[in-house]
Amino acid sequence: MPATLSFSLKQARRLALAAQGFHGRQPPTVKAAHLNRLIERLGLLQIDSVNAVVRSHYLPLFSRLGSYSADLLDQAAWSSGRRRSLFEYWGHEASLLPLSMYPLMGWRMQRAKRGEGIYQQLARFGREQQDTIRRVLASVEDQGALGAGSLSTREEKAGPWWDWSAEKHALEWLFAAGEVTVAGRRGFERLYDLPERVIPTSVLQQPLPDEVEAQRGLLRHAAEALGVGTEKDLRDYFRLNPSDARPRLAELVEDGQLLTCEVAGWRQIAYSLPEPKVPRKVEASALLSPFDSLIWERSRTERLFDFRYRLEIYTPQDKRVYGYYVLPFLHNERIAARVDLRAERAAGRLAVHAVHEEETGLDEAGMLALALNLRQMADWLGLGQVQLNCQRESAGRLRMAMVQIGGD
Repeated sequence: MPATLSFSLKQARRLALAAQGFHGRQPPTVKAAHLNRLIERLGLLQIDSVNAVVRSHYLPLFSRLGSYSADLLDQAAWSSGRRRSLFEYWGHEASLLPLSMYPLMGWRMQRAKRGEGIYQQLARFGREQQDTIRRVLASVEDQGALGAGSLSTREEKAGPWWDWSAEKHALEWLFAAGEVTVAGRRGFERLYDLPERVIPTSVLQQPLPDEVEAQRGLLRHAAEALGVGTEKDLRDYFRLNPSDARPRLAELVEDGQLLTCEVAGWRQIAYSLPEPKVPRKVEASALLSPFDSLIWERSRTERLFDFRYRLEIYTPQDKRVYGYYVLPFLHNERIAARVDLRAERAAGRLAVHAVHEEETGLDEAGMLALALNLRQMADWLGLGQVQLNCQRESAGRLRMAMVQIGGD
């Protein structure tokens, strides 16, 4: 199909950064309203258990809003009453989503009940272990919010990821099917309860859109959150299948809810909302979570920023190129560096194990911005010191920048 709009690569970057919340001033004091508006814009936060710096779902908010109380996110995600504005479900992997998105996930829950769209081992468990599932659901109904550990009847210790107890499998199946939801967390362990005891009645009573309309809604939201993106970019945002996404995109274009676009250097046609507003420039600097929605689709990250990024947590140490837990550093409209960080909580310091500048490097202003981000992150995490353990040339420049800003 012929493209309606065309963008330069620079314009596409600016659209993407603005759509992702990197265009605007950070509030002097972050309140719950700021946090909720941002998550509504993004559509979801990916949850990850790795705690090398801080659990990943906390980082995208810091990258965009600056220092904020993590209690605000905890309250929005896992408290009871009016402060709760999020729920957990499979959005882009395990995710926190705004309650406004709950009806759009109904079709996915129905598919999970049928054993579709979930891990095959879990689907098989759902077919073969309905007695266990009913027993576990009855326990949740009777006792309220429960973790898998309190229900397990297995005597031996659990092993690898899929070496779950039968009760854990049952809870995960019930969660995917929407029969239970996450009421809270104990440490990082999910506590499951009935949706009617967690999700507001006003949300549960909303009519559920059918599969077609729900998928259209998710793709519209993805287009809004990405600014401009290919079919793969848009469907990846909420993990839609190609067979679902492609006809929905065609319908949205036909209805005029999305426009087709050309982006210089991109081979595939792209999509955007009607009347996109391209900022004249984007001034932002931020350390990004490896699971930040700006960069989680790696091929899009390469197309937008000429930045190839792979997380090396599971790469053997002697084969790592950049480090164990590397955060990309966004400076203005480029991803200009990679920073291998670790929060060493017992020692009260944020340790910088490596700084790798991209080919064009960081100028003095960029290095000062990185130093300021590190100091702000350390303060946010309650760490008194930023310790530079790296030996590259960048380390000397960063050390000088830290001195200039009054850091370590």
